[in-house]
Amino acid sequence: MADTSHGTGGLAFDKSKRSWPNELNIALALIIIIAIFEVLGQILPYMNGQSFLFDTRDRFDSIFNEARLKIIILQVAIIGIIAIGVTQVILTAGIDLSSGPLVAATAMIAMSFGQTELVNGNPNPKAVFGTWAMDLPVIFPVIAGLTFGAMIGAINGTFVAYFRIPPFIATLGMFLACRGIALWWTSGNPVSFPTEAYSAIGSGMMPVVWFIGLAILFHLILTFTVYGKHTYAIGSNEEAARMSGINVKRHKVMVYMIASMLAAFAGIVLSSKASTAQAGMGEFYELFAIAMAVIGGISLTGGRGSVIGTVLGAMVLGVIRSGFTYVKLDGSYQLIAMGSIIIAAVILDQYRQRNRA
Repeated sequence: MADTSHGTGGLAFDKSKRSWPNELNIALALIIIIAIFEVLGQILPYMNGQSFLFDTRDRFDSIFNEARLKIIILQVAIIGIIAIGVTQVILTAGIDLSSGPLVAATAMIAMSFGQTELVNGNPNPKAVFGTWAMDLPVIFPVIAGLTFGAMIGAINGTFVAYFRIPPFIATLGMFLACRGIALWWTSGNPVSFPTEAYSAIGSGMMPVVWFIGLAILFHLILTFTVYGKHTYAIGSNEEAARMSGINVKRHKVMVYMIASMLAAFAGIVLSSKASTAQAGMGEFYELFAIAMAVIGGISLTGGRGSVIGTVLGAMVLGVIRSGFTYVKLDGSYQLIAMGSIIIAAVILDQYRQRNRA
């Protein structure tokens, strides 16, 4: 018989039903996935015994394949920034589909104010505005991009909180609007030749630094601040949160604004890293960001999950994408497999919800 102890009201607690923190389960899944790709590298005839993450050549500086590790981390860093914002929206039992096109629109807008006046001694051929908008301090394009993101988030939040439009519909409409803004801004023409200061935002491993820094910041905010407690309370039971005195409408607007500002910042980092901004940027980013959150254990019904789980979910997604390329899986099959993984993650979440109930 399982060891039980009685608490208040005579309720029995069964220690055998304790479960590991969800983040540990995700970390374990990450290790298993890496092991699977390592095994595939050894048993598939055309792989010639290659290792997935380890350097099997005669080197002494590192046992890891540093090039692949960097690629994996860089692949997930920018979308991971978006996922941190999406996590907060989902915690309130909402959804945000506008983040991908918002990345493109923000990249176009921010880069327009981050251009250099001269290119090889000649006037910038991709200049959007006049000389007044050239060689500005880097803070100006960053503020322009974040302000645009805040505005989009405020509109999303207002539609959801005050007009009671379902989040899926409200953000889907903004998805189309932001893609249209990205195309309209320069009539579809790319914006290029940023200043050195603007290029430095996303140079090298800076996207990873931004991702990790923001993940730590928002983990602390969600764990130890009133903002975080209200976010979880609204997602767990919105009516109870309202009855306890939380201004649910105002808080939802704030959550959507923060999510959109993070997506806007991701657009700034992406355009900085690429040294160009194009209207087609950010395609599928919103779906991958949601997938990172779901794989990381964020409940689609709200109120449960953490930024740490989202970071681990991002790493799982990055390892899977890199692993599929490593075993030379065709791109079309990769998309099918990724879709199947996302569906499986949602089914698992529903199973966990039923068990908790």
